[in-house]
Amino acid sequence: MRADLSDVTRTKHGRPVHHWRRDVVELAALFTAVAVADAVANMVGHGPDGPALLVISAVVLLATVGFHTWWARRHEHAPPPLPDIGARPSAVAEQAGPTPSHAAPGHPVAPSGATTLWRMRTTVRDEPGSLAALCMTLAERRVDILSLQAHPLADGTVDEFLLRAPEELSAAEITRSIARAGGSGTWIERADAHDLVDAPTRILGLATRTALDAAELPLALRHLLGRCTIRSLPAASRTAARDDEAAPAEGTPVDGVLEGTVLRLKGPEGEVITVERPYLPFTPTEFARARALVELDTRLGPRIPRSQDVLTLPEGNSITVRRADTADVEAAKAMHDRCSARTLGMRYHGPVHDVDRYLNHLLSPRFGRTLAVQTASGRIVGIGHLLWDGDETEIALLVEDEWQRRGIGSQLLGRLVTLAVEAGCESVYAVTQASNTGMVAAMRGLGLPLDYQIEEGTLVITARLDATPVSSRLPYDHARPLDARAGEHQQAEH
Repeated sequence: MRADLSDVTRTKHGRPVHHWRRDVVELAALFTAVAVADAVANMVGHGPDGPALLVISAVVLLATVGFHTWWARRHEHAPPPLPDIGARPSAVAEQAGPTPSHAAPGHPVAPSGATTLWRMRTTVRDEPGSLAALCMTLAERRVDILSLQAHPLADGTVDEFLLRAPEELSAAEITRSIARAGGSGTWIERADAHDLVDAPTRILGLATRTALDAAELPLALRHLLGRCTIRSLPAASRTAARDDEAAPAEGTPVDGVLEGTVLRLKGPEGEVITVERPYLPFTPTEFARARALVELDTRLGPRIPRSQDVLTLPEGNSITVRRADTADVEAAKAMHDRCSARTLGMRYHGPVHDVDRYLNHLLSPRFGRTLAVQTASGRIVGIGHLLWDGDETEIALLVEDEWQRRGIGSQLLGRLVTLAVEAGCESVYAVTQASNTGMVAAMRGLGLPLDYQIEEGTLVITARLDATPVSSRLPYDHARPLDARAGEHQQAEH
C-alpha cells in the first residue's frame, strides 16, 4: 500500500514511475520469443518436412480467422444492456442518434412512435423497495415517469405519477402491471400538456388566480383536486336545512373535515364548501392544500376584476359591459321592477313575485361570474350569469324589455362562454322554455356543438367547449358591428 501511495505521489508531481520488475519480465519474454522463433526457423529450413509444416500452418490460421469472423457476426460481441429505469437519454446521447434497443425476453419493445400521457395514482405498502418495484415494472413496459408525488398515510403511501407510455399500451395493461408489482386501489386517466407543469408551480398559479378574482375559488379547487363536485351551502341556509342531509355540515369546524371522498371547509362568509369525488379518497396533503386556498380567499375578502368594455348600439348610444357582484343588488332589483312579468318568467321559469331574493346568490362571486350591461347614466339594463353548478356550468341571461332586440343578449352570451373557456369548463348549459326560439338561435350562433334535451316544455341546451382552445377566436368573437347581430336573435335577451 505504501509503494502504491508513493507511485501516486510521484506521478501527481510529474515524476515518472519506474517498475524494474516489469522491465525484467518484458526482457525475459523477448528472449524467449527469439529462442522459439530460431527453433522454428531451424526446423522449417533444415528439416525434411519444412514446406509441409508451412502449408499446414497457413491453413490453420485461415480456418481460425474464418471461424472467428462467423462467430462474431452471429453473436455480436457487445456488452449486456443496462436496465432501463425510465430515465431520459442525456443530451450527448440524443445528439449521437438512436441506439439499438435490447429488451428483456418476454417484455414488449415500445416502437419509436406516438406516446400517451397518463395520470395514475396507486397505494403501496410503506416499506423499503415498494416504490422501486413499481418503477421497475413501468420501465419493463417502456413507460417513462415524468413526475412523482408521494402522499403518506397511516397504513401506506399514495403515489401519484405522471407517465408517458407507448400509445399502444392501454390503461388496463398499466393497471395490471402495477397490481402485480404490489400497487392497490389504482386509478388512472388521460392527462394533457397542462399536467406537465410541476405541482408547486401549478399550485402557485391557482393561488394567483384566486387572489385576483373571488369567483375563481371553486375552479381552483377543481383544478387542484381533479374531477370533483363542489357545492356551497350558504350560512343563512344551514338553519333551514337542519333536518335534511346537509345538516351535518353545520358543525363543520374552522379547520375543516376530511371524510374519505368528502372534504368540508368553512368558506369566507361562513358558508360550508363541500368537495366530493366518488372514485378516490382525499389524502391529508390534498386536504391541507385545499384548506390553504380557502384561507387565502377568506383573508383577501370580496374582490372582482374591474375591467370593462364600451360598446356602441346601432342608434349611437354607448353601453358598458363589466363584472358585477353583490354591490349591484339594488341596481339589479330596480331592473327587475322595470321588466315585464313575461320577461321575468322566461328568465326564472316560475313565479316572479319573489325573484329579488335570488339576486344575492346570483351576484355573489362565490357561486360564479356575472356580467352587467350599464348605460351611460349608470343604470343596469342587462345581466348575464355564469354559475358553478356542482361539476357543471350554467348560463343565464336577462335584458330589460326596452333594451331588447339590440344584440345585447348575444354580446353577453359570447362573453360568458369566453369566461367559461378560460376557466377550463368542458361545457355550459342554458335552461329556457321550448318556445324561446331567440335563445335557441343565440346558442346556435355560438358555432359550437350543441345537445338538446326537452321535458314538459323546459329546454336544456348544452354547448360543448372541450374542443375549443382558449387562445383561439371563438366563432361568435369576430369583429362585427353590434347592429349586425341585433336582427339575428330578437328574443335572445330572455
